[in-house]
Amino acid sequence: MTAAVDDELWSAVGDPTRRRILDLLLADGHGTATSLSERLPVTRQAITKHLGTLDRAGLVHASPAGRERKYRVDEAQLARAVAQLSSVGAAWDARLRRVKRIAEEIQRTADRTEGP
Repeated sequence: MTAAVDDELWSAVGDPTRRRILDLLLADGHGTATSLSERLPVTRQAITKHLGTLDRAGLVHASPAGRERKYRVDEAQLARAVAQLSSVGAAWDARLRRVKRIAEEIQRTADRTEGP
């Protein structure tokens, strides 16, 4: 997977409105721009743009439904995003543990030099 695709995925899930759209689609199984705009404080046109971003990131897929398009979450792609988030979190936890060990060592050295 290239960095550009990962950036697109992270950008897509980084927006609170798009996360709410994903929540609604997961809860209902599907939705249209119209049905989603009725449940969110966003215009239908804005919802359509958000759905386009989610679609480009592979998080949703659309199928024709009369004059509209019905969107569904791609659960495999969403699981991939969750796995990446977990991986990033684990990497940051390891970095923070290293920083803590370094800070503790600096403090111990300072305590020894100051003496009683």
